Amino acid sequence: MSVSSAAPGAPLPVVLAGARGHGRWHVENIRRLQAQGLVRLVGICELTPLTEDEFGGALPEQSSDFGALLDSTGARAVVICTPIPTHTALALTAAERGVHLLLEKPPAPSYAAFRRMADGVAAAGVACQIGFQSLGSHAVPAIRDLIAEGAVGRVTGIGGAGAWVRPEAYFRRAPWAGRRRLDGVDVVDGALTNPLAHAVATALALAGSTRAEDVAGIETELLRANDIESDDTSCVRVTTAQGGSVTVAATLCAERADEPYVVVHGTSGRITFWYKQDRVLLQRADHGPEELRFGRTDLLENLVAHLRDGSPLLVTPEETGAFMQVVEAIRTAPDPSPLPDDAWRRVPGEDRRVVPGVDALVAAAAERLSLYSELGAPWARPAHHRLPKEVSTR
Repeated sequence: MSVSSAAPGAPLPVVLAGARGHGRWHVENIRRLQAQGLVRLVGICELTPLTEDEFGGALPEQSSDFGALLDSTGARAVVICTPIPTHTALALTAAERGVHLLLEKPPAPSYAAFRRMADGVAAAGVACQIGFQSLGSHAVPAIRDLIAEGAVGRVTGIGGAGAWVRPEAYFRRAPWAGRRRLDGVDVVDGALTNPLAHAVATALALAGSTRAEDVAGIETELLRANDIESDDTSCVRVTTAQGGSVTVAATLCAERADEPYVVVHGTSGRITFWYKQDRVLLQRADHGPEELRFGRTDLLENLVAHLRDGSPLLVTPEETGAFMQVVEAIRTAPDPSPLPDDAWRRVPGEDRRVVPGVDALVAAAAERLSLYSELGAPWARPAHHRLPKEVSTR
């Protein structure tokens, strides 16, 4: 891969595609790196141009024509934070122009689209970072080292839990929100594939099973309390090629919002990782509990370092292949089942739906590596099993 696109010391010219919604976080992050002289924001691609008030200052060049904007600005890198179905086409448009990219998660709505993107990027010789920010946490390699050292004995499985709250308006924020498909195009905007995708990706990373060929089987249980097409309360169990088990449960209908986490279960201890906080709790036999705090490498900053001095990319497309196998299993599973009316309630004055007892179920799934139906949830149907077809790994 050619990485000679950033002149030493010169700020990297960057275009941002998608500056609203989560894109606002990228605006602030680009400003932070711009103040350090690492990047220079040269363009914003939005269908409706931003105003200076909305942007909070003087605007760079704007256009709704992504390819033309890359050409006119001379961008060497792009941050793509646009609706999920647009990711593959925009990534390939950038790659064809030799523009390196940070592509928000999930990288694509289907495994085929992901493969098309990853192969196109590789053929173009551009660098591509996938936006799983949790994988920039220094806790990830530290936990891997603890596992390798046998700190908690033999690993018996890895669980993940995400109990979040989202108002009904969250599912109306964009035409694609809460959809499995839109106008015949895959979207796959579900709890495990978008808002709590980090729990899945981080659990797979700690299991050492990040590539597509690392997945041997997938079971899904997809449900919804909200009047949407996609799932808002779901769980997945991945059987890895090395015989391990990764079980992640999530809901956007929690009674109380909690910090999502991943837990490594061992024969003589456990490691809990609250990935948004970079906080780790190590509990092991014959030792007192140890709480550890870690730093984090920003993924755009890592991309700049990769282009400047060849620093390894933290989250390459190939290292998200296993996550995309999960996305594909969810995409091809039966549509999420609506929960019975007596399984959820509205919270007065909060415009949101709650599934009573789901917080404890999510935690139990991560603790026992069990699916909702196995935990006795009366509204859960038995898992949909999927063994992935043979996948191309190039």
